[in-house]
Amino acid sequence: MIETIYIARHGFRLNWINTNWKSPTGLPRDPPLAAYGEAQAQELAAYFLAIPEEKRPTIILSSPYYRCLQTSKPTSQALGVPIYVEHGLSEWYSPVAPGTGMHPRPSSAAVMQTYFSEIDPSWSSIWYPTRRGEDVEALHERANGVSDLLVTEIEERFGVKHKNILLVSHAATVIVLCRALLAQPDLPLRVGCCSISEFSRKSDASGVLGAWEAKALASGNHLKEGASRDWGLEDIQIANGKVISDQGVPGTQEEEDNCGPQIHRSSL
Repeated sequence: MIETIYIARHGFRLNWINTNWKSPTGLPRDPPLAAYGEAQAQELAAYFLAIPEEKRPTIILSSPYYRCLQTSKPTSQALGVPIYVEHGLSEWYSPVAPGTGMHPRPSSAAVMQTYFSEIDPSWSSIWYPTRRGEDVEALHERANGVSDLLVTEIEERFGVKHKNILLVSHAATVIVLCRALLAQPDLPLRVGCCSISEFSRKSDASGVLGAWEAKALASGNHLKEGASRDWGLEDIQIANGKVISDQGVPGTQEEEDNCGPQIHRSSL
């Protein structure tokens, strides 16, 4: 049974300081880490290596975006644990404007393994976010569904093998995952780069949602310069009570949009 869930945001992105960045994968909106972000990822790994072995994560589940996999890599190498690519942890995009296409979707785990050998492609994503974007309510629904399915799938698939897991994701997704685990949908939270949230399972709890207590929320204490460039859902741009639409990728209007849960549990 999973006892501890760690959730980390990716490190500092290159496109925040360089407008001429190039995506290593060729995927639109998939910038790599800046050198500063890579240093943060090393600090993240050093933190996990320094804690007692029985508290260290034994698997990493990462968003498929390059910056998250880059962030996961040093910890994977330091602890000798695999990275599983989970699309349910992907970046949040607001709803696409009509007629502009769909949002990009990163490649499969098998393809991303050509960039990161630490990836174990045997894990199949349990959830795909829609390429048409999500409003804030749908983002929370995704977090609830992913949290419930992810914990259940790991425990059913691996039994007692993994007591501690690490999720690596993006600011908005990290926030709603934290809210889901605590069953506090209005929890105020700002998340900085390479910050860590830690959740311990309540001894008397059943199910997944609300079954955890927070030991740390978006902590940057393990980072030399603290958690940088924090972000919160209050930073979302709103117009007429709705999230402002985003532009899709031109020419993708007719592409497949396989989305939602990929496995089904009676708890959902």
